[in-house]
Amino acid sequence: MRSYQPDLTPPWKKSVPAPEVPAEPDLVVEEAATGFCGAVIRCEKTAQGPTVTLEDRFGKHRVFPMEPRGFLLEGRVVTLVRPTSTAPARPARTASGSLAVPGARARVARAGRIYVEGRHDAELVERVWGDDLRIEGVVVEYLEGIDDLPAIVRGFSPGPDARLGVLVDHLVPGSKESRIAAQVSGGDVLVVGHPYIDVWEAVKPSSVGIPAWPRVPHGQDWKTGVCRALSWPENTGAAWQRILSTVRSYRDLEPELLGRVEELIDFVTAPE
Repeated sequence: MRSYQPDLTPPWKKSVPAPEVPAEPDLVVEEAATGFCGAVIRCEKTAQGPTVTLEDRFGKHRVFPMEPRGFLLEGRVVTLVRPTSTAPARPARTASGSLAVPGARARVARAGRIYVEGRHDAELVERVWGDDLRIEGVVVEYLEGIDDLPAIVRGFSPGPDARLGVLVDHLVPGSKESRIAAQVSGGDVLVVGHPYIDVWEAVKPSSVGIPAWPRVPHGQDWKTGVCRALSWPENTGAAWQRILSTVRSYRDLEPELLGRVEELIDFVTAPE
């Protein structure tokens, strides 16, 4: 008869099953092997097994296999698993991060407006803030440049019940844009801007899959120069669609743009 052999392995060396935690969006964990800490962006099923994408506080994305005991949650070893339909649902949010309002109808358009410089600006604002703008009844229009902004503002006739917000590219001290903005800013007109030459730069390079936005020599068309530097076809329309397709939410945009658009929405929707 085979005699019983006691397990003499010290308790701290025994492999203890780690609790399974659903990888819900925005859950913050640390990958055990690398120490990379970030919020869950998405889970995907691949030929090598399930993976999870994390985003750190600098906006950097990394993909990790969902291996047993592969992550730390508040200092505790856990096993991440794909969320199931039976897991408690978190409040749905819009692309801007606002709480979604299921079944909400678009509000009748306000008299107030938000103007942006070009078509690309308008498409980006719609991509991230479209749901919010429809609920608030705010219409966004594009100007095709701001050289004629003073005349446009006079024709709009802004007032307490019809406020006008304007988003300007490359609004930095001493620029042409800053001089034009100074001519129209007032109690019922708010002009704000971001420091980027073009709204393309307001999309985080990590979201586009590039290390950084290229520096384009002065005097060269900036968008064409970007395409050349990145070895993309010199078709700026197609390049923009490629960039726009990487924007899924506010997390893909730089704070310098996020804050300005939120400021304009608050301005045009403020009570009289």
